[in-house]
Amino acid sequence: MQNGDPASGQDRADDDARWNVTLDDDFVKAATIKEANLRRPAADRPRKRVRPRNLALALGAAALAFVAFELTWPSSDRATARPVPAASASASAARSATPTASATAATAGRPQVPLGQAFPAEVKSASGARYTKVAAATLPSCTEPDSVGPRLIALIKEGGGCVGEQVALYKDAENDQFNLAVFTMKDPAGTAHLVTGLTMAFDDFEVGAQAPPPTAGLRTLPPDSGMVQAFAGSGRAMIVGLGQWSDGRSTDRQALVDRLRPLQAEVERTVTAYESQG
Repeated sequence: MQNGDPASGQDRADDDARWNVTLDDDFVKAATIKEANLRRPAADRPRKRVRPRNLALALGAAALAFVAFELTWPSSDRATARPVPAASASASAARSATPTASATAATAGRPQVPLGQAFPAEVKSASGARYTKVAAATLPSCTEPDSVGPRLIALIKEGGGCVGEQVALYKDAENDQFNLAVFTMKDPAGTAHLVTGLTMAFDDFEVGAQAPPPTAGLRTLPPDSGMVQAFAGSGRAMIVGLGQWSDGRSTDRQALVDRLRPLQAEVERTVTAYESQG
């Protein structure tokens, strides 16, 4: 399905690179709310590989996904869903994060957030950590197999379709890699549908890490590299954050989650500011 609004010239000019992509669905997803469900041996999970064309999307076989189950809505319609056990996550999300009619009407027909606004050139955390943007792009479609998995494509269609997908790759001082993806839905209710669906699928992973451009000076990590993941929602937008250590190791995952959070929070802040505009 094509985007509702094509990328602007400014957005296209900000596309820093065309990335080569590997999509591997053999990924271990975990939520801190229910880690016991994550401990199935990797051998028990099906392996499936999709050969993409242009975008670099690598799903790690030994990766761990940390699901920050948070859905927020702009201004008076803003609400936050607390982490809940997997059995009741879907119902809780529907109660806590369904936008009101005013939120839907206010954002109907608006284009996605400008690429440069969504992904600042540099982000500094309260602890002093710095994240530098390496590459960013507005994708031609948010339902292409090149960039997302089949489950997410189905969820997007069920949620009323999307306006577009934007991605960015950041690095920190230690060359750890952090990927951000913003999916802008046509209807804010579709965002809750996406986050709920992805959070409930603990053995599935639908958004991948971008391979760095050759000029970035970063290592292209193998598909079995460790990875953490977090989801957040704001208005029409779902923000997905991925974190990988510079050497691709699968240890110290909580520390990696802690490094990912400030960057994802800043991207969520900028997207929320845009979504809150009338």
